Amino acid sequence: MGEIVKYVLENQLYYNGTVVLMYKIAYPQLVRSRFRYGMRRFNEYNYNKAIELQEYCETELFKEAKELYDYNQENDYPVMVYEIILDYEVTYQTHSAVSLYTDEYMFLGGAHGNTKREGQNWNLQTGREIVLRELFPNNPYYIIDILKEINRQIATQIENGENYYFENYCALVQENFRLENFYRVPEGIVVFFNQYEIAPYSSGIPTFKIAF
Repeated sequence: MGEIVKYVLENQLYYNGTVVLMYKIAYPQLVRSRFRYGMRRFNEYNYNKAIELQEYCETELFKEAKELYDYNQENDYPVMVYEIILDYEVTYQTHSAVSLYTDEYMFLGGAHGNTKREGQNWNLQTGREIVLRELFPNNPYYIIDILKEINRQIATQIENGENYYFENYCALVQENFRLENFYRVPEGIVVFFNQYEIAPYSSGIPTFKIAF
């Protein structure tokens, strides 16, 4: 099984002698895999994603942070530092497959920051990402079954007082379900929804484990 190594890009950007933006971008790189093509595709994808975010931080976001600094100085408001953090968690790994999710946190002023999650599910033999239907080859109604199971889990959580969801969660689950928003775990898959899609901010990122 190949080893996954964490690399980090980080910096603090100053304006008028004050830090107005800081970022820390962690990204995975696979080493010593027998599937060299798949390893190269995995590494290129995650490296490019990290570099893209770094460039966005140092250009567009830095410009916005300087403008916010000037505005706050003019109006005697406290300095607010932009903060961007990208990290990942590997959830499943074999010789030929890797699944993980990335969480991208951004604080751009306001009451609190926001986190966006993305899933990655790689077939290293082919060098491409696995699509959800490949994991349910004998079930043409797999989406319906997944949605039913998600709604069942939500109803149970609400009944047990474990979490909070919007009242119309059934409609929101169907509306915001994305085929790419999942990652593999040893028991099956985990489907996730991003903040505010089916639940308030206080509920975080809702996740639902679906067993094979």
